[in-house]
Amino acid sequence: MTASRTPTTAEELRGAGLRVTAARVALLETVRDGDHLGVEEIASGVRDRVGHISLQAVYEALHALTAAGLVRRIEPAGSAARFEGRVGDNHHHIVCRSCGAVADVDCAVGHAPCLAASDDHGFSIEEAEVTYWGLCPDCSNARRS
Repeated sequence: MTASRTPTTAEELRGAGLRVTAARVALLETVRDGDHLGVEEIASGVRDRVGHISLQAVYEALHALTAAGLVRRIEPAGSAARFEGRVGDNHHHIVCRSCGAVADVDCAVGHAPCLAASDDHGFSIEEAEVTYWGLCPDCSNARRS
């Protein structure tokens, strides 16, 4: 019996039907190595890996990767879009009202109870997005001081 291996980033892109480019590989790896990054942070990370890339190219690649399900876009109220590599589960987010820090929060029950709305109004629900708001530990400590 052979052990299964993790596919390379290039194989994942191909598997999603996307053309493999150095910029897309660098972008996907930057998002996965980061923590809810904004577009500017992603562009900077890609430039560190492969050199120049235009902001427009970053936006286009993010759109393609999000549509392919390799990247998830979140947009907390009042914030610019952020991107993460954690996809395919029902996790939620907690956002600091002061500094804007974002962290992942697993579903409280361990499965997708949020997909059962009390009244679906005839919609076929595919996903639930929950955002918790509060203060991160640093901002809470600063407020107490």
